[in-house]
Amino acid sequence: MNDKRKSSLKVALHCMDGRTYKTMVMYLQGPCKGAAAVVEDLDAEVDIIDADSINAKALLEQKLAENSSRPIIVLSLQELKLDNALYVRKPIKTVEMLEALSKAEALLAVKQKSNENVQTSKKLFINTDERKKTSKHQTAMHLDEGNFNAFIGSIPGLDVNDPKQFPNASYNPKEYFQGYFQSACLIAQTKKQVLHLNSGWKSLIIFPHNHEIWFDADDKQLRSFAGLPIKSLSGAGMSLTPASAHALSANRELDKFHNVDAFLWKLAVWSSRGRYPVALDIDRPVFLKHWPNFTRLIVTPHALRISALLIAGPRTLPDIAETLKIKPQYVFVFISAAHALGLVKQAKRQSDEIIQPPAIKKNTERQGLLTRILSKLRGNKS
Repeated sequence: MNDKRKSSLKVALHCMDGRTYKTMVMYLQGPCKGAAAVVEDLDAEVDIIDADSINAKALLEQKLAENSSRPIIVLSLQELKLDNALYVRKPIKTVEMLEALSKAEALLAVKQKSNENVQTSKKLFINTDERKKTSKHQTAMHLDEGNFNAFIGSIPGLDVNDPKQFPNASYNPKEYFQGYFQSACLIAQTKKQVLHLNSGWKSLIIFPHNHEIWFDADDKQLRSFAGLPIKSLSGAGMSLTPASAHALSANRELDKFHNVDAFLWKLAVWSSRGRYPVALDIDRPVFLKHWPNFTRLIVTPHALRISALLIAGPRTLPDIAETLKIKPQYVFVFISAAHALGLVKQAKRQSDEIIQPPAIKKNTERQGLLTRILSKLRGNKS
């Protein structure tokens, strides 16, 4: 890599499952010493595609057809000869990956210079206003154990880390702003209509077409409001109305736009305060559908370890805490956020639904015969 480069090369990973995606993120940060950083596709400078994946061929053809300024690095077990892509054989060797990244950086510099005066395709770049939506493009926030409690708060009279209090360590999102927000987003998406969620507090407008919201409050204000049960607040309550023409045409601060998933994730973190959703049975295993996009989410303590454990197989919430030797509240808060996005589900054994165990029938006649035989044998011995 070019030593003069001040920041890591921004790469997007394609056609990788959750576990492979996580491995590549850690590989680029570790053995590759941060030569490249994984970002969302919109912000990437280079594409890295696992060509051995089922959907890789179609995506690779699409990327090559776009003829963009973004170099492509293809990973494969078999050697591929592509005119407009760099090839790295799997299993990946660090030296070869670093060499490919260096070539990609060089190609990027050449292509960017030659295209300085050419209008870029709308498929690859967004307008200036979109780029100013800083809350959409900000990197993930990482929380360590030291400032976690101060960040999310606590519930008076409840110790969520005490196993005896686990039955009381749940919360119902419907009783908080989180539940109203989720319902409002579902309605907006179903109706495909821009809606205004009126809370009597701060203005929130939902734009279902681009999966965004506009919210007139900062994170500190939202954190305080999120943890308050709605019934404890005075006012007319929540209502949902079509956004007025005035609301849509008003000049809005672009830094107050948020991606719906990123907003809901942090809203669930602050609503839960370290508790788990009441919809989940703490004594039954849960599973993670796929790896969360941590590049844009609040990363709570041990979130990566919890994700890796659940990707491997279903577990109960107390078992996760015991296996990882961490406080249950770290498990609960992660599960709350992931559950809000639909990433966590309660697991069921397939055999429980497919095969019904036969009922045990008592055969009194057979038991009587067996009893007589045993009595006779004992009599012979004596």
